[in-house]
Amino acid sequence: QVQLVESGGGLVQAGGSLRLSCTASGSISISVMGWYRQAPGAQRELVTTLTNFGTTNYADSVKGRFTISRDNGKNTVWLQMNSLKPEDTAVYYCYARVLPGSNSWGQGTQVTVSS
Repeated sequence: QVQLVESGGGLVQAGGSLRLSCTASGSISISVMGWYRQAPGAQRELVTTLTNFGTTNYADSVKGRFTISRDNGKNTVWLQMNSLKPEDTAVYYCYARVLPGSNSWGQGTQVTVSS
C-alpha cells in the first residue's frame, strides 16, 4: 500500500510564498506526481503534475507563480508557491500515479492566504 505524506501548508499573507512537499513510501514505481487542490464548496482541481520524464502541466491560474519539482529516486515532489493570492486558499492534495496503474492521494494540507 502506498502512503503519501505531505507537509508545508500554513497561513500566509497575499504575495507571500509557501513550499509544499510530499513523499511516497514503499518500494514502488511512480510515473506521475503532482498536486490538486479543493477550496470550500468547490470540486477538486488540478494544480500541476510532473511526469518521470520531466513533462509538466500547470493550471492556467498558477502558471508563472507555482513551480513543481521532483526527486524520482526519493519519490518526493515539491510545490513552490510564490505570489500567493487569497483565491489560492484550499486544501492541497498530493497525487501519485503508481505503476502499473493506480492512483494514490495524500491526506491533504491546508493552505490559507489572507488578504
